Amino acid sequence: YPSEFLMQKITEDNQIPVHLHVSVSLQYVAGLKGRALVEFFHSNIAEVENEELRHLMWSSVLFYKTPNVEVMACVLLSTKAIYFLLDDSFIHADEHQSDFWNKENSDCENSPFHLSCCFVLKLNDLQSVNVGLFDQYFRITGHSADHIVTCLTRDSYNTHTFIQQLMAVLSLLARTPSPEPVDKDFYSEFGSKNTGKMENYELIHSSRVKFIYPNEEEIGDLAFLVAEKMDGLTNLPSLNILLYVLAFQVNHVEGSARDTSSLQPKTLILTSSDLFLFDEDYISYPLPEFAKEPPKRDKYQLADGRRIRDLDRVLMGYQTYPQALTFVFDDVQNQDLMQNLTLDHFGE
Repeated sequence: YPSEFLMQKITEDNQIPVHLHVSVSLQYVAGLKGRALVEFFHSNIAEVENEELRHLMWSSVLFYKTPNVEVMACVLLSTKAIYFLLDDSFIHADEHQSDFWNKENSDCENSPFHLSCCFVLKLNDLQSVNVGLFDQYFRITGHSADHIVTCLTRDSYNTHTFIQQLMAVLSLLARTPSPEPVDKDFYSEFGSKNTGKMENYELIHSSRVKFIYPNEEEIGDLAFLVAEKMDGLTNLPSLNILLYVLAFQVNHVEGSARDTSSLQPKTLILTSSDLFLFDEDYISYPLPEFAKEPPKRDKYQLADGRRIRDLDRVLMGYQTYPQALTFVFDDVQNQDLMQNLTLDHFGE
């Protein structure tokens, strides 16, 4: 251990997304290759000696207790645990969450060493994995609020690869088998299903970890929500969601030492008539079993919405992935003036 193929794969995956900035400590990790990377894992991160590193991924992460702070992390999957090597700026980002993060090393700013915070979720504590719409993100749930993490991969391939690797590693765990199910009679089997609500697709792994995938109703609920935001300008049956993608909105910041641009996470939804940007809560839904009350904000909050027919042009950058798109809309006051005149003048 490890095989040459695995070392090559981990080295290839050890690349920070170009559009996201990370601390010096994580840049150091991203510079490691092959055997040096594996040795770094064993000497600095691994908790037991016979642990094997199986997969590495760079992703933005959200924690259940700090739902407004998205932070870059190097996610390391081993045969014993999932490790989130976090950007050290996260520890200072949300001061009122000091009970969540151990602050013993708060004087490290004056030290020549660059420290990173490592959050560990042991595979034995893992209860369920919720996969987001179109595999844009996934949420890992443990036994308490401290053990819920969402990985915003913004990439279906990365999500799929991680889930496959996680299932393979979970298959190695020796867990006591579940008790045999009690045979149900015909009436109890079919009588409890008239809830009127279709449950999400669940795959219960041999390790008893649930893998939960969204069903068609979630898209239907989203289409209904989008139609509500459109003030009934369109009829719901003809409303189709053509695209759902987790993206960033670029806000240009002027007046700093040099003009910079900040990236605001947004959910972009394209329908046949409109383009929407939503602020989405990726961590609180569906509600964990121990949640005593619903989250403080809705899952989707409309940030911006424009009609496709007002779109003037789309500017495309020439850089490689991630691609920058600029949508230029005709900024006409009283946009609905022409539409209303037409309806009044020519009747229904």
